Amino acid sequence: MTPVEAERPRALLAGASRRWVRLLPWAVAFVLCVALLPTTIVVLTADYGLNGGLASALAVAQAAPLLLAVVRPLHAWYVVFAADVAGALALLTVDFQERLLWPFPPMELVGYVGLCLALGLRERRRTLLLVWLATAGANVGLGFVAPHGTGAKDLLLTILGGVALLLGGVLRERYEVQRRLVEQETISEAERGRRTLLEERARIARELHDVVAHHMSVITVQADTAEYRLAALPPDVREEFTSIAATARESLGEMRRLLGVLRNEEAHGELVPQPGLAQIGQLVEATARTGGPVEFTPCDAEVPEAVGLSAYRIVQEALANVVRHAPGAATHVSLSVSGPNDGQGGERLIVLVVNDPPPEPPAGPLEVGGTGHGLVGMRERVRLVGGTLDVGPLPDGGFRVAAQLPLTEEDIT
Repeated sequence: MTPVEAERPRALLAGASRRWVRLLPWAVAFVLCVALLPTTIVVLTADYGLNGGLASALAVAQAAPLLLAVVRPLHAWYVVFAADVAGALALLTVDFQERLLWPFPPMELVGYVGLCLALGLRERRRTLLLVWLATAGANVGLGFVAPHGTGAKDLLLTILGGVALLLGGVLRERYEVQRRLVEQETISEAERGRRTLLEERARIARELHDVVAHHMSVITVQADTAEYRLAALPPDVREEFTSIAATARESLGEMRRLLGVLRNEEAHGELVPQPGLAQIGQLVEATARTGGPVEFTPCDAEVPEAVGLSAYRIVQEALANVVRHAPGAATHVSLSVSGPNDGQGGERLIVLVVNDPPPEPPAGPLEVGGTGHGLVGMRERVRLVGGTLDVGPLPDGGFRVAAQLPLTEEDIT
């Protein structure tokens, strides 16, 4: 947006989502202008006896600015207010019947009330208060020169104008509150999603620590015991193994310090070995006992620990979603390995979780403690090993989660 566009005033209700709402102020202003312009001329000349030329000038000054009020209501008010006061003073020069309203005839009241409503929708409280005080001051001041005495009806402009200003101000502030609430909810949702993503990444890092630490520990033990297991090692080879063991131990220490940063208050007790493909069967059995029938097709392939852990977590989250959103639905869990000649590159572990529609629409979620961002964790785990994830509803009302995780080292990123 250029500076010129930023300074350009917007029409009333220009931010509305529906087109007819955005056009409504223009339509109302046009109708008022078209209706009040000839009416003012006729009433001022026929009823009040004002000169035709002067009546026409006053009618234009009092009605035409209503079109400007859609974009610049305060500027329009300056013109209309001055024209209304000038019209009241002009009526002092003619003799009109006592039953007629003065200082502001009915058509001026209608236009002024519409203008005050536009002001309330655009201007701040301070401006609205000043407008009302100016209106009341002019109304009271003109009362001192009233040709037929004063009465309550002479204050109609002050009363009706004040009501219109108040109504417009209330509507504007209500709209502002709603707009800010929507913005805050949008920001909160984005922050919630970002926090969930960071927490999931930290959890993955903590779990991978156990996987990597195991391999580093094996390297350390092998390097430390090499001189006892292997006979007649040259001194330089012994020094090399000692250096390898020292480097491995130092790396383990750095990893533990990093893990201390990643752990939170709830994660201090994670000492259980990380699960893999072998534990998915137990997970399926536990779900079948509580959530509904589950068919399981296992896979006995040897996979990297990171891939096995990712597969376990993907199945775990998919089954948890079935329990939450489709309780009692029949679920199919399958693990398989695709060969290198299927157009997907090297060998891949295929993780597939498909559930049918629930037998009965759930009255509400069975679990209320979920984060609502389970797919975030799935995508992060798949991205971690360089795989692909395909999730989405099925035409029959079920849901499908399909992940492909590479098994070869050159494919794992």
